[in-house]
Amino acid sequence: MTEIKTQVEKKLMLFSGRAYPELAKEVAENLGTELVPTAAYDFANGETFVRFLESVRGSDAFVIQSHTAPINQWIMEQLIMVDALKRASASRITVVAPFFGYARQDKKHRGREPISARLMADLFKTAGADRMITVDLHTAQIQGFFDGPVDHLFALELLADHVANTLDTSQVTVVAPDAGRVRVAERWTDRLGCPLAIIHKRRDPMVANEVKVFEVVGQVEGRTCVIVDDMIDTGGTIVKAAEALFEQGAARVVVTATHGVLSGPAVDRLKNSRISEVVLCNTLPIPPEKQFDKLTVLSIAPLLASAINEVFHGGSVTSLFDDEG
Repeated sequence: MTEIKTQVEKKLMLFSGRAYPELAKEVAENLGTELVPTAAYDFANGETFVRFLESVRGSDAFVIQSHTAPINQWIMEQLIMVDALKRASASRITVVAPFFGYARQDKKHRGREPISARLMADLFKTAGADRMITVDLHTAQIQGFFDGPVDHLFALELLADHVANTLDTSQVTVVAPDAGRVRVAERWTDRLGCPLAIIHKRRDPMVANEVKVFEVVGQVEGRTCVIVDDMIDTGGTIVKAAEALFEQGAARVVVTATHGVLSGPAVDRLKNSRISEVVLCNTLPIPPEKQFDKLTVLSIAPLLASAINEVFHGGSVTSLFDDEG
């Protein structure tokens, strides 16, 4: 009997949905590759069709889609892309979701509520995803919802370097806008060597996007306060937090967040506030009509590309973060 040996070279293939192709192209440029040509369109009733125009058999496939508005359409498109790759015999499928939709619904606050973040993870696993790459989940435990490896990336270094390069850190106080962000804010204080302040707030569980700010705990008088959050949605929480800091004597307030959802009145609220600068990453598209003078947008593409490269070559994604074990 003749022994037949075959050696298949692993091939990285990068795919993008239609939600935010600019970010996907930037990631491809950082990787030194190109996006796989894809045909995607909507039927008259809103159903989505996707077909890849190259063979994907045996490939290490990475599917980038940021869950921006209209969020349900783009999540569904990414699920369909994963299913198409599975049925076309891709060797491994990694979902790259710079902003992971429904992450805020990670637990039941009251009876008869869904845990939508878990449902999302189940949908991607059922569609055929083997692995997931995402940035700054609303809460870290969401990683446990997905039955497979999750590479949870952090924008801390990108944002903190910007703050360190533009502000006098000896005058900076890092501010956690709520108790849930204290751990992340502590990492900022370790990196910048700054004191920490915490804003105690309470939400009205019956009213979405409404926050009542109560008190500031920490040294903020006469200092530059840098609020650290994972996302800015309608901007109400951040603006009220800034007002509370100014009431306690803060000299200046800068806001940093990974995800700029910027829904509804967010842009007007931020523009008209006393906040000096709003620093975001481009995990979500920020169209021209949502851009304003105080806004600084930093690119997350190099970090995503580095993570994809490490996953593809079997390296360590953890090595991308100095302070993460």
